[in-house]
Order: sequence, then structure tokens, then C-alpha cells
Amino acid sequence: MVCIETRHTRAYLKAQVNKTDRNDARGIAHMMRVNLFRPVHVKTLASQKQRALLTARKLLQGKAIAIENDIRGLLGNFGLKVGVVRAAKFEQRIQELVEGLPDLSEVMELLLEARRRLREQFSRLHRKLLTIVQGDTVCRRLMTIPGVGAVTALAYRATIDVPARFRNSKAVGAILGLTPAQHQSGEMTRVGRISLCGDGMLRALLYAQTVITRSVKWSWLKAWAMKIAKNRGLKRAIVALARRLAVIMHRIWVDGTEFRWTKEEGALT
Repeated sequence: MVCIETRHTRAYLKAQVNKTDRNDARGIAHMMRVNLFRPVHVKTLASQKQRALLTARKLLQGKAIAIENDIRGLLGNFGLKVGVVRAAKFEQRIQELVEGLPDLSEVMELLLEARRRLREQFSRLHRKLLTIVQGDTVCRRLMTIPGVGAVTALAYRATIDVPARFRNSKAVGAILGLTPAQHQSGEMTRVGRISLCGDGMLRALLYAQTVITRSVKWSWLKAWAMKIAKNRGLKRAIVALARRLAVIMHRIWVDGTEFRWTKEEGALT
């Protein structure tokens, strides 16, 4: 069985005037006959299970944050401002605000109960994720890179799945949609924004790295990113850093090495 690339297939089928199931089947059959399709990698069962864990964890986290935002909005209608508060102190802060307001307190208690349950289930999945990462040598080596935590390491492992399917490490950036899209026609050549194709979850995690903003320890990687931020702006530096992180993580995975912090060693990466 061969799985084909959907974006390429959709572009090919759009050339048809009439969109019907019969025409789509005929078009796909023609693609297979003339070898015009692009095969895609089918992930292993282990990677699919890891991906399911990451997706479920993100879903519970998003629902809990959505309830918190709704609570803030509801209280704002009554002139009650929650303000900046940590997740652990959020419930206590809400109870302080609605004290003496029985009707509003009853509504908030139900919402807080739902949020509490979501947070508990999220914590269970997060602990399961940490257990998997602690027992995985590849993830532990990936976490030697500054800014790469357990979630990013496991997401990278689940997304790449088999590192040998890439000809070289630089190809990973294009697969994750971190390389600029190009449009060329005649003498005109335009380089646009990054293509944004590939896995959106991993791309967002690579964007959210903290090498530039929070990493205190010096590294050649941070110095390289700060130089780009100074010359071309912080946003472009973050994109460039995400792309380079993807390349470095693949090379570390293939070589079986760890991140090189010194400038001399980093130049070899």
C-alpha cells in the first residue's frame, strides 16, 4: 500500500472542470498509471501512539485555558478583574473575587470544577509524557540543546519517526515548513514567507523555544540567534532559530551525540 501526498493530488485534480467522485477516481488512477504521484511516509505505530499522547495533552490544556479565559470575561462584566495570576493560584483568586456574591459564586464554582478536572487529567498525561521521555535515549540527547524541553523532544521524535528517510539534515527544515516559499516566472523571482507546510504542532513548539529570551547560559547557538535579531529583527531570528534547531536535532539523532556548547565544537554542527 502506498499513501500519496494530498496537497499535490488536490492540485492535480483541480485541473478538472467538473468535480465528481467518478472524475476524482479517474484522475487518481491516471496519476498512479503515469507515476505522477508523490508517496508520503507512513509513521510507525510507536510514533502514532506518541502523537496521540501529545494531541490529547494539548487538547486538555487548551480546554482548561479556554475556561479560564471565559471566567475572566464573565467576571469582567461585573467589574471584577482577575489580573495576572499563576495557574496554581487561579482558583483561589476567583473565589476571593466572588466572595459575598452567592449567585455568581455558584456559577463560578461549576466552571472551576470543570477546570479542575481538566487540569488533573492534563497533569496525568504530562506525567506519562515525562516518563516516556526519561526512558528514551534519543529524547534525552535532544534535550541537551538549549531551549528544547521534554514536550518538544518527544514531538520531534514522533514527527520525524525515521531519521534515515531524509537525505541530509537540512531537508528537515523544508519538511516542517520552515523554509521560504519561492515564486519564479521569467525574470521575476520572489521569495515569500515560510511555506508553513508539514506538522503545525512541532513547528509551533520550535517557535516557542526560549534560547533568545530566557536562556541564561551562553552558547554559540544563542550568540548566532542574537546576531540575526540585531541585524534582521527578532521575528526573523526566531524563525531562523527554529529552522536551525530542527536541523541540529536531526544531526544529533543520527550521530548519537549531544549538543556542543563551545564555539569551537559548535562550528562543527
